Amino acid sequence: MAASASSLLAAAASSSCAAISPRLPRGAPAAASVFSPSRHTCPSLRASPARRHQSRFVASVAPTMHPSAESRVSTVVDVDLGDRSYPIYIGAGLLDEPDLLQRHVHGKRVLVVTNTTVAPLYLEKVTWALTHNNPNVSVESVILPDGEKYKDMDTLMKVFDKAIESRLDRRCTFVALGGGVIGDMCGFAAAAFLRGVNFIQIPTTLMAQVDSSVGGKTGINHPLGKNLIGAFYQPQCVLIDTDTLNTLPDRELASGIAEVVKYGLIRDAPFFEWQEKNMSALLAREPSALAYAIKRSCENKAEVVAQDEKESGLRATLNLGHTFGHAIETGTGYGAWLHGEAIAAGTVMATDMSHRLGWIDESIRKRVVDILEQAKLPITPPETMTVEKFKSIMAAVGGFLAAVTVSSRVVGIGTLLGGGDTEYGEPVSVHSTSSPVAGATLFLDGAATVIGGWGGAGGRGNDGTFVAWWLAPPPLVL
Repeated sequence: MAASASSLLAAAASSSCAAISPRLPRGAPAAASVFSPSRHTCPSLRASPARRHQSRFVASVAPTMHPSAESRVSTVVDVDLGDRSYPIYIGAGLLDEPDLLQRHVHGKRVLVVTNTTVAPLYLEKVTWALTHNNPNVSVESVILPDGEKYKDMDTLMKVFDKAIESRLDRRCTFVALGGGVIGDMCGFAAAAFLRGVNFIQIPTTLMAQVDSSVGGKTGINHPLGKNLIGAFYQPQCVLIDTDTLNTLPDRELASGIAEVVKYGLIRDAPFFEWQEKNMSALLAREPSALAYAIKRSCENKAEVVAQDEKESGLRATLNLGHTFGHAIETGTGYGAWLHGEAIAAGTVMATDMSHRLGWIDESIRKRVVDILEQAKLPITPPETMTVEKFKSIMAAVGGFLAAVTVSSRVVGIGTLLGGGDTEYGEPVSVHSTSSPVAGATLFLDGAATVIGGWGGAGGRGNDGTFVAWWLAPPPLVL
């Protein structure tokens, strides 16, 4: 196994951008700078020009409160989920704007969940922002150990212990201050405490800002697999202060870039091309480049989540590289590899498989490897991850999502019916959510495994249901 996943998923949202185009020849006009994002967005995703950039997706719902004209907020991306919609505020210095946080606090009691790394840097500032000119609000905090290896039930109980000891009620607000681990754990605690309380995301890592803080996936790890225990639970808002990236270690910055690259590969070819030309600016932490990468990533994820909140189809495309990547994280021990490092290697493996199956050409495979190497991310799994180890970990959880491709273009997504108890080699029934298309090929998680055909071997007519065979253990897709 080596690398595999790219333009076959570029049309996963078939109304979005076309697949990644071939690299421009040397001497061709360069892409527009970060100050001209409209040149790099699909027409359907372009936000209307405004003094303060606001992006909104799907049908409009109840109005969301937005910052005043004097605000430091440069962009507001709305995640449109009906009466559970919420804004993503993006800008520099947002922790210095108390109103942004206070307008989303319910009740008079707040619990800030953070860790030993972030607390000395930002806990005092966040506490000030929550209480400035607002003496009726009291703030408690719980400081957890830092790292993926602590994303477990024992650590989660510390959040519940603090909330119960502080006698918080259903009108309290939890605030997640930290990276993806803190956001996932705080969100899960908020979903479970008293059967659900308000919570706010303040992501301080690039990984959390472009991915994990948006969309409502919360949870903890289990020794047998990553993120197996959790809930879909949306925040009241996401506040992204890009100044927090100034204290982020280089390795953590690169880890976040892996998820930025993912959005370009699965659905936003112009964004991928922009990344190829601006990776050095991202690594150098150029503010305008980081702001654009965060904005564009949030716009892409917000649109997917608005269409498929609970991952019944389209949202599965956001798992590109995660089948292999989660196996790497589980197999090496949580925290040995950062999430983005594992996803980078997993993306290369998925891309390589796509190339071997003839779904993408060599130029696409090479561009994926090149951009991840440029970002200083690993492109191969650790030597300890043998084929047998991958199989063992990936087979631990049955059931997965599948998609239908025609000529390397995703035309529909279906859900596996009956996963985990099926023996290898036994037919598996999959129900398609789109119209039948002759000559299509079934694949898993952006090409993890080819398992059959439609209208050919294993086909069952054009009634919307068809049968396929596993050629490998079912991948873990979360």
